[in-house]
Amino acid sequence: MLLLNLALHFLLLQDQTSSYFHSYFFTMHIRCTLLLTSVFLLFSRADAYFGYGLIRCLFTSKDDVVYLAQIYFNKVLQVQYNSTLGKYVGYTEKMKEVVDELNKNKRFLEQEKKNKQKCRTNIPLVFNVLSRPVEPTVKLRLVESPESEHPGMFMCSAYNFYPKHIKLTWLRDGKEVTTDVTSTEELPNGNWLYQIHSYLEIIPKPGENISCMVEHATLMEPKFYDWDPTSEAQKNKIAIGVAGLLLGLVFVLSGAVFYKRNTTSRILVPTS
Repeated sequence: MLLLNLALHFLLLQDQTSSYFHSYFFTMHIRCTLLLTSVFLLFSRADAYFGYGLIRCLFTSKDDVVYLAQIYFNKVLQVQYNSTLGKYVGYTEKMKEVVDELNKNKRFLEQEKKNKQKCRTNIPLVFNVLSRPVEPTVKLRLVESPESEHPGMFMCSAYNFYPKHIKLTWLRDGKEVTTDVTSTEELPNGNWLYQIHSYLEIIPKPGENISCMVEHATLMEPKFYDWDPTSEAQKNKIAIGVAGLLLGLVFVLSGAVFYKRNTTSRILVPTS
């Protein structure tokens, strides 16, 4: 509520009739830090003034916390409290005058320190609830490689896993393969989960076993995924069969329509 009072005070400086909508929600942003955000909106009925405030907790651990309280007016940052500095900072001429008084107010500064402590208290909840490990979903398949000297390329993909670190290893008859192997980095999905793809260019021999070994924090031991050439062939047969069936159905329907049109267009002539 402290930040809300500051924002209202700022709008009153604009000589406008102001009203506000106040809501709290949590978001999480994972790069090197986690972000908790509390937001409220402020708007004025006159001249379409719009403002909003952000209360942010930035942290990488319980001992590394930065608390920020920010007020924006018409998309411009006006004032900010930074727990690292321990004071308010104004970013416009008008707000620089205001923060001089705010920094002399011990009650406001003490309240901001309490807000930082609340942020610190909620950190374990965020880590426990929102940072649970997620086991990867793995697919191993043979794809075409027109630009390569090899007729095909194996692709091992791991989807929707957390935490980020994962290791994919190619095995040929149980032995690790390191040549003709390329891999992407762990790619973010945008929902805090990751995916990765590894490629192996090789000419498989009859009876040869090609495997993708996956190591991740969610797995008690490495997990092996074997390529089954019969399943690939079976899928191709099914696809060809379905295509043939659909093509035959089209010919049957076309013939039926043609026959119906010819029979309905005939005119019966009576004979004497």
